[in-house]
Amino acid sequence: MDNLEVKLKQGQPEKILIQLKHYKQKYNWDCGVSCVLMVLPNKSRQILLKNFFHICKEEGFNKSTWTIDLCYLLRRYNIEHEFYTVTLGVHPGYRGNSFYNNILDKDEERIRNKFNEAKANGVNVREASVSISFLIEHLTQGPAILLTNARLLTCDICKLNKLSVELRKCLPWPSTSYQGHYIVLCGYDINNRKVYYRNPSLQDRVCMMPVETLEEARKSFGTDQDLILIYS
Repeated sequence: MDNLEVKLKQGQPEKILIQLKHYKQKYNWDCGVSCVLMVLPNKSRQILLKNFFHICKEEGFNKSTWTIDLCYLLRRYNIEHEFYTVTLGVHPGYRGNSFYNNILDKDEERIRNKFNEAKANGVNVREASVSISFLIEHLTQGPAILLTNARLLTCDICKLNKLSVELRKCLPWPSTSYQGHYIVLCGYDINNRKVYYRNPSLQDRVCMMPVETLEEARKSFGTDQDLILIYS
């Protein structure tokens, strides 16, 4: 990915940073919901926080979230969004994967049903792989929630890297295998080939990583290249 090409549309700003209210996850399962909290308007955010566990159970995911769950949660609060993924449902190759082993049996039917009922429930799902240029162009309209491999995330601002003991301690899972983790992409600096993001496993801060690192982390096997484009 050393020669990854990033193209801006004519008139697109060379640098953008979307201001968001940070939310740090409290458990080892709520990174996705924490990302949703970051993109919600304040009133909706407070309702979700006040009724957190009740809403999680009502939405059906309880303590095990998939990207489609986050879309239904966004729809609950009338947040305009689009969900892109390369797998509609559950990838058959995930059986035997240590990250998915414990949750597939209890989640697979629920996830399949949510995908099947998405259109009827106003959830827009697109089966497609999105280019880095397309993703960066979207940031002129709003942030994006991305599923990544946590162990590949870096931050040039925090001076942490994927081999750093400090970074591993900040992440919910210290394993060297695939570890699914949601982040909020909130800007870019095209001249320096960097993207800005908020990591719900860290305290309030904006992190930065090279576009090549983002591509590796979001396209790692296990992510299905899941991303949710938020329209502010």
